[in-house]
Amino acid sequence: MAYRPEPASPSPSSAPVLRTAVVLCNLGTPDAPTTTAVRRYLAEFLSDPRVVEIPAAVWKPILHGIVLRTRPAQSAAKYRTVWTEQGSPLLVWTVRQAELLQQWLQARGQSVRVLPAMRYGQPALTGVLDQLKAEGVERILVLPAYPQYSGSTTGSVLDCIYGWSRQIRNIPEMRFVNRYPDDAGYIAALADSVRAHWQLHGQSEKLVLSYHGVPKRTVAQGDPYLIECHQTTEALRLALGLAPEQILMTFQSRFGKAEWLQPYTEPTLIALAQQGLRQVDMMCPGFTADCLETLEEIDAEVREAFLHAGGQDYRYIPCLNDRPLWIDALGDLCQRHLAGWPTHA
Repeated sequence: MAYRPEPASPSPSSAPVLRTAVVLCNLGTPDAPTTTAVRRYLAEFLSDPRVVEIPAAVWKPILHGIVLRTRPAQSAAKYRTVWTEQGSPLLVWTVRQAELLQQWLQARGQSVRVLPAMRYGQPALTGVLDQLKAEGVERILVLPAYPQYSGSTTGSVLDCIYGWSRQIRNIPEMRFVNRYPDDAGYIAALADSVRAHWQLHGQSEKLVLSYHGVPKRTVAQGDPYLIECHQTTEALRLALGLAPEQILMTFQSRFGKAEWLQPYTEPTLIALAQQGLRQVDMMCPGFTADCLETLEEIDAEVREAFLHAGGQDYRYIPCLNDRPLWIDALGDLCQRHLAGWPTHA
């Protein structure tokens, strides 16, 4: 790996800076809903060996010869259906969460810099780390936006940071939040969003939770993701006082021909409609900000499949986004993991 010179340290005469920072890291997004931008994004995302665990000699010809020739145009069309005037929903919400989190921490007397980052795309995680180091930050807490740990998500964030640190001589102190699948604040925020939805629209016959899928073999190899999805589901069920049959866990976003975690979301919703289920509430607890996978896949494609199969009322519950209890949960998580660092003004 080529050596990259470190950013110069601030001079002694520089204005005072915040020495502690939090990086809120989400998955990523293309810069624009165009074929070119999506191709660039997918090339980075699908080249990560944590994401596609196929030997590079086998995968690269498939990626560059087939996937990146066909998939970008299809994905760009989908991105255009959810793109906003402000840009990608995932980026808009992650930036907003970072702003609110910094305000939350500073309101409690903590002098902490909070920046959003993306594992793939912009603002790139490595670029954010460079920026913080150039600003004189000495301590960094990395908070992935993935409540449930998987090697393909949180593990990849850690890989990226370790790769960055290999090029840095004077590495800042680093801490990581690896997981929070049953964190009390996170579960309270989820439960509050469901109750608010029920208050406005009434309670449907079943609450279906859709988590991002991973190949089944990753769990067999020791990935804790499935266990942690179960932990979130059970904690939310108890918080809402639901019977086991009133809540269902499913998995979305399959890619390739390998078997992924089941039950699959769309086929499950089709089967429920065919069996006579008329009303359903849909929620994506593993996504903390609305994005293509929630807005286009779940709130559009799966909705259409459910209604076409005979369902009558499909109700999507938005992600936590900037809900106050979610910002409280993020703040509490940060405070616990920042303990012992000199963060108070």
